[in-house]
Amino acid sequence: MNYAWRCSVTISCLFSLFSIINGCGNSAPSRTQGYVEGEYVYVASSAAGTLETLAVHKGAQVKAGDDLFSLDLAPEKATRDEARERLSQARANLEDAKKGKRPTEIASLEAQLKQARVAQELSKIEFMRQEKMFLKKATSVQDVDRARSVRDQDRQRVAQIESDVKTARLGSRQDQIAAAQANVSAMEDALARAEWDLAQKRMTAPKAGQIIDTFYREGEWVAAGHPVVALLPPQNIKVRTFVSETKVGTIRYGDHVNVFIDGVAHPFLGKVSFISPQAEYTPPVIYSRENRSKLVFMVEAVFDPQTAVKLHPGQPVDVQFGK
Repeated sequence: MNYAWRCSVTISCLFSLFSIINGCGNSAPSRTQGYVEGEYVYVASSAAGTLETLAVHKGAQVKAGDDLFSLDLAPEKATRDEARERLSQARANLEDAKKGKRPTEIASLEAQLKQARVAQELSKIEFMRQEKMFLKKATSVQDVDRARSVRDQDRQRVAQIESDVKTARLGSRQDQIAAAQANVSAMEDALARAEWDLAQKRMTAPKAGQIIDTFYREGEWVAAGHPVVALLPPQNIKVRTFVSETKVGTIRYGDHVNVFIDGVAHPFLGKVSFISPQAEYTPPVIYSRENRSKLVFMVEAVFDPQTAVKLHPGQPVDVQFGK
């Protein structure tokens, strides 16, 4: 509907413009006719869902960051909360990997070490006693060997438990810690994605401007990528006019223009922002002086935001180039 309306406005303006070029218009000879054009910002969500809240209405003025609409947030909130719990668990596992065993486990190992040392001391004394008795022919070689074996076993037992205590006071191996850190990074990325998905369900105004239209009502299903609100920022309002082939060569980018609107005493001051490199309705023949007069070139002008808000898309205007 918007497109058809714009086309009808454009055709009407062009018809009037051609009348001026051919000397049939009533406007001042130095002026050309044109119309106000708006480039809308269509605000949509990348996710689908039921329209839960529509915070604006057609014609309302909004500032950048104002709430526009929100879709059903329940699925994304559940995913976000699950990602937070997984991240918390991954961080706890990483901290646990950096630490040694619990104090009670270390205390148990230290108690075992004390017992082993006592046993080692006793087996050492027993071996020395068996050696003395063997020299006096009071014991056998087997008893001496048995005592030596017990002493050596107790010595190894002490060395083993000492190593266990040192290991218990250390954290996990570096490769295990690195794996735990990688898992934390993955969970952080998952949480960031879940929070981004949740943010896509609540859209705010990217720029200040006027709400031109709303396309859904609360409770309706909105497909992903379908615009819910059409916004027109003042800086997206411009005037479009068409000038003859003989005049376009005198216009430069940045030139001042005066735009006249019916019922307004003073013109609006703007600047040329675009000059079309191609002619409109170019005849399909080699140019001659007769048909060159039919060529027109589109020229666009923009305004500062304070001026632009006073203009309305589709509004007919007269354009005069130069201050």
